Amino acid sequence: MSERRWTYLSDMDGVLVKEEHLVPGADEFLAELKANGIDFLVLTNNSIYTPRDLRARLERTGLDIPEESIWTSALATAKFLSSQRPNGSAYVIGEAGLTTALHEVGYVLTERDPDYVVLGETRTYSFSAITRAIRLIEGGAKFIATNPDATGPSLEGSMPATGSVAALIEKATGRSPYYVGKPNPLMMRSALRRLGAHSESTLMIGDRMDTDVHSGIEAGLQTILVLTGISTPESAERYPYRPTMVIDSVADLIGRTLDPFGEG
Repeated sequence: MSERRWTYLSDMDGVLVKEEHLVPGADEFLAELKANGIDFLVLTNNSIYTPRDLRARLERTGLDIPEESIWTSALATAKFLSSQRPNGSAYVIGEAGLTTALHEVGYVLTERDPDYVVLGETRTYSFSAITRAIRLIEGGAKFIATNPDATGPSLEGSMPATGSVAALIEKATGRSPYYVGKPNPLMMRSALRRLGAHSESTLMIGDRMDTDVHSGIEAGLQTILVLTGISTPESAERYPYRPTMVIDSVADLIGRTLDPFGEG
């Protein structure tokens, strides 16, 4: 058995759940992490929901994940802004996941002369809210976005997400946003600090080469690509970097969580 003690970071959609259904074996995989006393965080670029909301959503699929084991781009964004300008102010386009996270770090949400315009994900982007954001940025507010994902899934198909709306605002203002979520390695590093873990003994499991594997590599983590989400072996080959390992699903890690790369 390897002497290295691994810490796990795992994407949520496409890895543990897919289209509101449990990925087969994900429950056993997480149960094994808990049984072996392995620290882990479930990561998501989705900024709509609070950890409590996501815990309830995951419970409905059959996954029991405590709130403190869920790390969202909204939480990472709030943590980043608090470190940059403690107790600042922001005009927010987003849902409860983002507004709650900002309130919890002492931010004031305002439409009058905010320090930041913070763009997150919402199911109901408002043209008037986007117009307000543009004018505030033109007036000097700094532009932050929770993540660069251009589209998000829905039952009817793809829908515009944070990255698409950020592109609209960027085109109108000439100001590029600072993206906090994946593939920014800041998201990984904030998760590591949350766990008190080190990059050399942490691995990232994801289903996307352009966000999960990219950010994992840039943060100095070992990376595992699963094929239960967006990536295929063929699509993964198009990128100039490679994950440490490619597996069919997290079910392939059952029985191997202490020594995932066969180092022992």
